[in-house]
Amino acid sequence: MNIVTLIGRLTRDPEIRYSQGENAMAIARFTLAVDKNFKKKDDKANFINCVAFGKIAETVEKHVFKGSKIAVIGEWTTGSYKNKDGNTVYTNDCNISKLEFCDSKSQSNSQPQPAPSVDMGF
Repeated sequence: MNIVTLIGRLTRDPEIRYSQGENAMAIARFTLAVDKNFKKKDDKANFINCVAFGKIAETVEKHVFKGSKIAVIGEWTTGSYKNKDGNTVYTNDCNISKLEFCDSKSQSNSQPQPAPSVDMGF
């Protein structure tokens, strides 16, 4: 079973793109800083690359920004590609299937209040 649950804060504003074609779909990429359970002196967080598609990506585009605290459920995915030097680069991402907001209204006072959660039904 491949299920990942993360709670963390965005390290930067999400990168939003749209797929090509008749049925263009939103794709959101961002990095979550997730606190470690067992911290060493200079080792405070893991930085997890995340990707969301469709309605979840649209929600991310409208309501999520650098510093937002969110909880996500998804699937761990791995991939690889060849860089310009011909070397293989391996990638790891959390492919998000559910997102919930963890910030209170007072913590996001300058930003619009988002919907409570988005679930793609997986």
